[in-house]
Amino acid sequence: MSTVNPQPLWQPDPQRITDAQITAFQAWAAAHHGAPAEGGYPALHRWSVEQLDTFWKAVTEWFDVRFSTPYARVLGDRSMPGAQWFPGATLNYAEHALRAADARPDEPALLHVDETHEPRPVTWAELRRQVGSLAAELRALGVRPGDRVSGYLPNVPEAVVALLATAAVGGVWTSCAPDFGARSVLDRFQQIEPVVLVTVDGYRYGGKEHDRRDVVAELRRELPTLRAVVHVPLLGTPAPEGALEWSSLTSADVPPVFEQVPFEHPLWVLYSSGTTGLPKAIVQSQGGILVEHLKQLGLHCDLGPHDRFFWYTSTGWMMWNFLVSGLLTGTTIVLYDGSPGHPDTGAQWRVAEHTRATLFGTSAAYVMACRKAEVHPARDFDLSTVRCVATTGSPLPPDGFRWLHDEVGDDVWIASVSGGTDVCSCFAGAVPTLPVHIGELQAPCLGTDLQSWDQSGAPLVDEVGELVVASPMPSMPIHFWNDPDGTRYHDSYFAMYPGVWRHGDWITLTARGSVIIHGRSDSTLNRQGVRMGSADIYEAVERLPEIRESLVIGVEQPDGGYWMPLFVHLAPGAVLDDALLGRVKRTIREQLSPRHVPDEIIEVPGIPHTLTGKRIEVPVKRLLQGTPLEKAVNPGSIDDLGLLHFYEDLARKRA
Repeated sequence: MSTVNPQPLWQPDPQRITDAQITAFQAWAAAHHGAPAEGGYPALHRWSVEQLDTFWKAVTEWFDVRFSTPYARVLGDRSMPGAQWFPGATLNYAEHALRAADARPDEPALLHVDETHEPRPVTWAELRRQVGSLAAELRALGVRPGDRVSGYLPNVPEAVVALLATAAVGGVWTSCAPDFGARSVLDRFQQIEPVVLVTVDGYRYGGKEHDRRDVVAELRRELPTLRAVVHVPLLGTPAPEGALEWSSLTSADVPPVFEQVPFEHPLWVLYSSGTTGLPKAIVQSQGGILVEHLKQLGLHCDLGPHDRFFWYTSTGWMMWNFLVSGLLTGTTIVLYDGSPGHPDTGAQWRVAEHTRATLFGTSAAYVMACRKAEVHPARDFDLSTVRCVATTGSPLPPDGFRWLHDEVGDDVWIASVSGGTDVCSCFAGAVPTLPVHIGELQAPCLGTDLQSWDQSGAPLVDEVGELVVASPMPSMPIHFWNDPDGTRYHDSYFAMYPGVWRHGDWITLTARGSVIIHGRSDSTLNRQGVRMGSADIYEAVERLPEIRESLVIGVEQPDGGYWMPLFVHLAPGAVLDDALLGRVKRTIREQLSPRHVPDEIIEVPGIPHTLTGKRIEVPVKRLLQGTPLEKAVNPGSIDDLGLLHFYEDLARKRA
């Protein structure tokens, strides 16, 4: 595998390597902590994994993490699950997120952009003032450390203020985007029993206003633990009876008081997609997120005070939490609230132009949509400030790498990254000092003992295996909510390889140290014992202009057979005739192998996704195996439930 793309698509020039924070960190860690001074990133990564305690100690010193109470040691119990990080230490995440307000009070901390694409700044001083005011009001409402505060909010400054104020008082933040329906929100919020709900009256998307007051009323009825509801009038409506006005809670000029909490104190609750049951309520710690995100954003993303960090996301996706953590490195973060394709497919590039973004983050799906729509970012927009384009959500296909290189800039660093909500971070991805090879993630991240294992737990190189993490990471969940004995947490990651995190992705670690992601291992195609990643098939098929999107499923049959259909959603005007069928099969055979050619190609009215935009393979597989719809999928987790009736009907006909 590692010889497929021997020539890099991009290489950092010597000046860029010299200027990268990771270069300075390595030299400093060599002088102070025995890290290797030579050997570049591979040597630094090896040291970071072999000397885990020393590496994380170095990270806290390099980024000047302020422990109000010192830690006894870096890592107590190393077992997974249950590793204990920095026992004895106390700190506060929000205090670190607002540190730049002292040095640069009048510079923008946030740039808020809506579908008009005109940025509106919120300065560091103003952000700190609002957080101080809201934190004081939360305390007055009786919010104590450990209490949950929930947000039904789009990607707007109010959401950032609410998260930081919650963290400042030691509360536990959780959020859903306002395009989630009531049932989806309640599936999440009812689990954690919030005492405060911060909510908009509606949101704007695709040039239209969407009134959510009826949903908010239902949330209030169905969340009996609420002591207060805070009304954010995004659409300008008055506060409903009994609700508090956002403006009155954020008008005081008081400095924030930061509750000093234990390192492992919960910071927020994130949720799995919940396609096959109630979403898992994943709890991550103040300290674990703080040090993991400082490492990821400061060293891997190379962000600092002079950067502007944009990632297209919503508050219902972990990338929003990751974006907010850009504040930890003193970076200006760009909050875009709107459709990724309004008024046209090039919308996100226009946001980058108007905000002078230096790191542009998006989804692989958006890149491929731009390619298909023949968008020309560098020709049509001033992207002179963009140094890095990062993608996640799904593997970036090789054509996506080539398109970014050709259409955004041949000196742009392309960082395809992969991680998960489960750790709110990346396992592999961006390294500013390494070359980029087409179709590959640059390397495993520092402090991440990333490996590819076979079924028996033997490590693999240049072969497809299970993505495992063999040593603990600080941002791994401290627990799941309402999982008192830890059974659900254990079974989610540690059942296959005891004591080792199995993530559920197929990966290849190449001999040169790069990483290739092949898709989810729990929906892996397995024909005659040969495992294949669905992402490889999507990449080949969706190059064809007639194919808007596709979904491939491998179904084990009761008689021992194996059925592998490919479902295709056609572009407008396209027809699935014999000529197109032949081209699809020929494309797959020539670009992948005859074994990858599906048994059937079936036109569908659309491909179902989770609310965060991921194709749902496993629930469709269960439907095709005869599982009733209500047991195969959690309806509140799907973007268009009606699309699943097609697959349900198909299963019925085949039976």
